Amino acid sequence: MKKRKLSMLLSVVLAVGMLAGCGAAKTENAGSTDPSSTGNKTATSGKLKIAIVPKLIGIPYFNASEKGAKKAGEDLGVEVIYTGPTQADAAQQVKVIEDLISKKVDVIAVAPNDPAALTPVLKKAKAQGIKVMDWDTKADQSVVDLSIQQVDDEVYGRHMADLLVKAMGKEQGNIAIVTGGLSAQNLNTWIDWSIKQIQEKYPNLKIIGEKIGTDEKQQIAYQKTLDLLKANPDLDGILAYSTVAPLGAAQAIQEKGLQDKVSLIGVALPTDSKPFLEDGSLDTATLWNPMNLGYLTVAAAKELAEGKTVTNGQDIPNIGKVEVKEDGKTIILGPPADFTKENAGNYDF
Repeated sequence: MKKRKLSMLLSVVLAVGMLAGCGAAKTENAGSTDPSSTGNKTATSGKLKIAIVPKLIGIPYFNASEKGAKKAGEDLGVEVIYTGPTQADAAQQVKVIEDLISKKVDVIAVAPNDPAALTPVLKKAKAQGIKVMDWDTKADQSVVDLSIQQVDDEVYGRHMADLLVKAMGKEQGNIAIVTGGLSAQNLNTWIDWSIKQIQEKYPNLKIIGEKIGTDEKQQIAYQKTLDLLKANPDLDGILAYSTVAPLGAAQAIQEKGLQDKVSLIGVALPTDSKPFLEDGSLDTATLWNPMNLGYLTVAAAKELAEGKTVTNGQDIPNIGKVEVKEDGKTIILGPPADFTKENAGNYDF
């Protein structure tokens, strides 16, 4: 009898234990989440993943853009992945984007070194449900969902030509064009509008030779400007596009003591330009706030990922009102700002 009671007691204990184990297993499984059910969002945080790809990393302009992008990520509660090639090279950008596709990000925003070279990989991203944007420089417009531009290209290009004539103090003479990457769509567009302004308004200005590419390297811009000055002793002015080309060109003018003879207008940051502005080797730097550009890119990417639309005149927090072009997908940050020896010290980028 005692053995039978003991046996029955052990059976009850065993049954209770099994039930408890099943309950625990159900509780544990209920708390788990299948990562595949979160789409492209980070499985642990649920945050949108927004990838920002500059032309290259490590130069002041794109460093400033990174700060703005990361700040927007913090403010808006999204994960920002800021990554790019170490050189202004389209093949390296393709590899970066391939890696981002494998990470299943929600949005890829790229500043292409060569728009055509990136079209196939951007199409691949779209085919996998990733939203595609360009920023700073236009990509293939048939591929992108949204395009974030710093300024109106025509206004900016024409403005640079006007600034050079003002610095030269005359509407005739010999000028040259120094640029960054020869395939950079934004730089080429600004150059085209500058040339158009010269042809229409300053027909007595003569552009010497072809535009001079510098691969987005200050040292190359410096050396090629030295060569340009040596070959053209009658040179009156230089238009320099990309944020490092004007610095290299100014270096060469400074070294040769030609501040009073050769005028220079360039796309450049005020902090980098300040020493050259102060001694006159660079007459005016013209740009926008790259931190704001990075911030706006992330803010617009978040709207895009959430199925929302940025409208003309919309007030973006920390940015202000933006312009949306008639195509409905090109967003303009705002008008350019000019930096001179008088005001360059007022800026921290």
